Amino acid sequence: MLQAPLQEAQYWVFSNIDPVIFSIGPLAVRWYGLMYLVGFIAAYLLAKKRLARTGWSEDDLSDLLFWGFLGVIIGGRLGYVLFYQFEYFVSDPIYLIKIWTGGMSFHGGLLGVIAAIILFARKKKVSFLAVGDFVAPLVPIGLGAGRIGNFINGELWGRATDVPWAVIFASTDPDRLPRHPSQLYQFALEGVVLFTLLWLFSRKPKPVGAVAGMFLLGYGIVRFVVEFFRQPDAHLGLNSLGLSQGQLLSLPMIIIGAVIIYRAYSYSTTNSIINSTKK
Repeated sequence: MLQAPLQEAQYWVFSNIDPVIFSIGPLAVRWYGLMYLVGFIAAYLLAKKRLARTGWSEDDLSDLLFWGFLGVIIGGRLGYVLFYQFEYFVSDPIYLIKIWTGGMSFHGGLLGVIAAIILFARKKKVSFLAVGDFVAPLVPIGLGAGRIGNFINGELWGRATDVPWAVIFASTDPDRLPRHPSQLYQFALEGVVLFTLLWLFSRKPKPVGAVAGMFLLGYGIVRFVVEFFRQPDAHLGLNSLGLSQGQLLSLPMIIIGAVIIYRAYSYSTTNSIINSTKK
C-alpha cells in the first residue's frame, strides 16, 4: 500500500473547503446546493433555447423542469437510502427524511426524473420517449456541476494510486493516500463529454427515443468505466464479480439505452424529436 506521508510532496494535497459558502442566521448556502442551482439554471436556459422546436409554452417548460427538479431531489434521496444505506434505513426509517445528513444517488434521481417525464407526457399527450429526447441533453451540465461539488466537499474520491495527478484529500481521507480525483473524471466525462455528445447528436431530428437512448447508453458506459477508479463504498465494497454498486446500477442503463436506440432506428418512421402524439 502507498505510504502517503512519505509521498505527499509529490502530489496535490487538497485541504477541504468549507462546505458552507456563507450563512445568514439559520440559513446556510452550501457549495453542493449551489451546484444543484447551477445545473437547474443551465437546464432552464438550454431548454428555452430548444423550446421553439416543441410547440410548448413557457409555462409547460416551467412545469416540466419543476417536476424534474422534484424528481431529482426525492428520487435521489430515496435511491441513496435504498441502494446504498438500506440496512441503516431498516434500523432507523426516519433516516429517509434526514436529508441534512447528506446522501444522494444519481440512479435514484434518474428514476425520479423518469417519473416526472411520465406525468408531463400524460398531461401533454405526447410520447414519453419524445419528452425524454428533449430532457436528455439538459442533464449532463447538472451532473458535471454536482461532481465539482463532490470534489469541493472532498467526498467520493477515487482509489489509491501513484499517477502524477493523484490528489491527497487531507481533510476527509484518514489514510491520507494519493488517490484518483474520480470526481473530476466524472465531471469531464458525465458533464463535458456527455453534454457535447448529446447536444451535437440532437441538433438534427432523430427517431423518437434515439436521444434518450443515447443518454442512457452514454452515461451507463461512462459511469461503469469511472467506477474502476472510484473508491467503492466502505460498507458495500465490491461483489463477487469485482463490481461496485454503481456498476451494477449502470448495467441496466447500458442495456436499456442500447435497446431503445435499436428500436428507434428499426421501427420509428418519424423524425420529430417532440411532436410524436401518443396513440
